[in-house]
Amino acid sequence: VLLKNMVGPGEVDEDLEREVAEECSKYGVVEKCLIFEVIDPNFPVEEAVRIFVSFNSIESARKAYVELDGRFFGGRTVQCCFYQQDRFDSHDLAPGPLDPK
Repeated sequence: VLLKNMVGPGEVDEDLEREVAEECSKYGVVEKCLIFEVIDPNFPVEEAVRIFVSFNSIESARKAYVELDGRFFGGRTVQCCFYQQDRFDSHDLAPGPLDPK
């Protein structure tokens, strides 16, 4: 699951990955949580911090999607989508033309 607009550029701190994984564990077993921040100042702010959460089951990922998409968090509306597993596994986390909208 890819979470966008949870925090803005420059707002990633050393606790964010752990906090997101902990929050997402409500929906199932979190296997991995990774944060990728786009540095380009021309990139849309709401998409610049990309938080990836890998669950041990599709069902858990679906639960997280349903609960987190559109959720209000720290003055922002979280955008949630599914991300290609092969891209995640190869750490291809940068935005690209194949990104889900």
